Amino acid sequence: MGGSCQAGQEQQHGRPGTWVLGARRSRVAVAQTALPGPAAPDNLGSVDSLLGIAAGLALSTAAGLRVFVPLMLTSAAARFGYITLAPGMTWIGSDAALVAFATATVLEVAAYYVPWLDTLLDTIATPTAITAGVIAMAAVTPELSPLVRWTLAVVAGGGAASLVQLSTALLRLKSSALTAGVGNPVVATGELVGSITLALLGLLAPLLGAAFVVVLLIAFARRMRRLRGRHRTRAA
Repeated sequence: MGGSCQAGQEQQHGRPGTWVLGARRSRVAVAQTALPGPAAPDNLGSVDSLLGIAAGLALSTAAGLRVFVPLMLTSAAARFGYITLAPGMTWIGSDAALVAFATATVLEVAAYYVPWLDTLLDTIATPTAITAGVIAMAAVTPELSPLVRWTLAVVAGGGAASLVQLSTALLRLKSSALTAGVGNPVVATGELVGSITLALLGLLAPLLGAAFVVVLLIAFARRMRRLRGRHRTRAA
């Protein structure tokens, strides 16, 4: 009789342990919904995070070659659902942003083929490239917390874009001095091809793109050191 009563209570209310556990989970869920808890830890070692960082590094480096090319390709990839953007950066995947980036890309590419205008653009391209590099890195790392995301964006994204942009600006100045600007279209074409290639690698093969970026940044850094050494020698 006692067994049948207990069975009836379990049929009516369910198993006691399960019900209590479910109630506790429900209260915890309600509490978490009502009150903001601590931020989730960053999964820096996860595959998605590493791929996002690699993609951001390639895209930000591409921004140092052409400011709007990686932003346009990132916008197109997000618009067609190929990538997921970080919170607060979803505007990049909007139709308006895609049209704006595409228009800016066409104007930028065309301007670098105008004699002497390309050198003038380099004077304003450095801060613009740094901004684009920061945005590109932050946009493709949704798995990271805002603090880590923006720290990486400023240090790695902005740093890579600025180093590449400064190196190409010096190369253009040297080309202008040696060829009176005749060789600058060749430099501009190389920059355009490099920017498209890096941006596509960042979106399609992030690890390969990041490896290529590391080699490129080392080459640019060595080139900058050699130029500084020559200037110091001449000054002495």
